[in-house]
Amino acid sequence: MTIVVFKGNDETLLSRAVSDRVAELVGSGDASLLVEELTEDSYRLEDESFAIARLVDAAQTMPFLTDRRIVVGRHLGRFSKAADVEPLISWLAAPMESTDLVLVWERGIAPKQDRLPAIPKALNEALKSSGVEIVETGVPSGRNASAWLDRQLKMSGVRIEPAAAALIAEHLGEQRSRVVGLLATLEAIHGPGASLGPADVEPYLGEGGDVPPWDLTDAIDSGQISTALDKLDRMMRAGGRHPLQIMATLQTHYLRILTLDGAPVAGEKQAAELLGMKGSTFPAKKALAQTRKLGSASIASAVELLADADRSLRGESAWPPELVMEVLVARLANLR
Repeated sequence: MTIVVFKGNDETLLSRAVSDRVAELVGSGDASLLVEELTEDSYRLEDESFAIARLVDAAQTMPFLTDRRIVVGRHLGRFSKAADVEPLISWLAAPMESTDLVLVWERGIAPKQDRLPAIPKALNEALKSSGVEIVETGVPSGRNASAWLDRQLKMSGVRIEPAAAALIAEHLGEQRSRVVGLLATLEAIHGPGASLGPADVEPYLGEGGDVPPWDLTDAIDSGQISTALDKLDRMMRAGGRHPLQIMATLQTHYLRILTLDGAPVAGEKQAAELLGMKGSTFPAKKALAQTRKLGSASIASAVELLADADRSLRGESAWPPELVMEVLVARLANLR
């Protein structure tokens, strides 16, 4: 008997992980006889509410023409309250040995849930006490995200040369999960085992993915106008960030620089203390370095540029918001 829970906000990675596990459970058997998959429509009641009882009934059903059943419960993010999942908790206390249960904690579709709720505490405790495997399918954050991407490239059916790997990482940005579809496409086109360089992968990269805010501010601080404009475009288009969100990021960045201008700080630790930063002092180190590079006159110019652009975004100019941000970013990068 197997009971496993898959979690994750990325639909591509989540579906891939669930499909792989179900295929593993089916093995050489007949999926049409073994597998029963339930979606949110299976739980929907006449009053358009949802009840988990249908899933529990499926898990309790005896196998027919086989020695076991594989029940897959999708869209369980519909059940975010303890009362919603009580029938499932009861089943976990005495599960049917002939049922393999695959639970997928994901958002509902119709109506679509804006965010994925947490697994109710009571259910989470029942899962842990029953020794249920809980699989996180999303891309990890921080340094682990880059390591995750490297593993996907190394485990693929094609050999990605280092220069091509660097191109893929830079182009996908924060949308690293797109590498799954990209690698499948490259293998289908070039064949298993093919060695691929930048020219081989570039035609299939698609639009550049979202990038983190510090990619934009780093490019501005370095005076790389074209790079900064590219990062800005990706944040607005692929990342779906509103210009006012990006404006807030830039205002925070330059407020740190302004605060440090002329301040009696001897190094990054004192700078971090003055800025009220906790944890890593690296952001304070970058802000302090930029303060010294720009000087007071350029910092004052940056503040004026930000104020003018902010007013333009709030209706004082007929320029499109995207153009306002492009001009602002170019001017800020040019200050250096």
